[in-house]
Amino acid sequence: MKHPVDVHVGKRIRHRRWIVGTTQQQLAEKVGIKFQQIQKYETGMNRVSASRLWDIAHALGVEISFFFEGLDGATETENRTDMPGDLLSDREALELLRSYYAIPENQRRRLFDLARVLSDAA
Repeated sequence: MKHPVDVHVGKRIRHRRWIVGTTQQQLAEKVGIKFQQIQKYETGMNRVSASRLWDIAHALGVEISFFFEGLDGATETENRTDMPGDLLSDREALELLRSYYAIPENQRRRLFDLARVLSDAA
């Protein structure tokens, strides 16, 4: 049975890997394991050891704490009915996020304000 923390950490690994544009194979090579093991980590089927999480964090350019962010609020997000249950596995949401951060900051802020106005009007 999958532990919710292992599932959350796996989703955060997949999220960060996708954001930086790294494949499972590339991450596995950087960490020194097979890509199938990365698959198992990302689904929460296998628990990531502390030393392996350290290696993955280094390979993806984040602090270890990144993988635990949002863990306390995970059940709150799942209970919302106006959003998909798992934004980190929604490819469209991740692609939108990547595109959003590619926009220059001043234009990004204006887009953010527009999106907020549109969502309030809906």
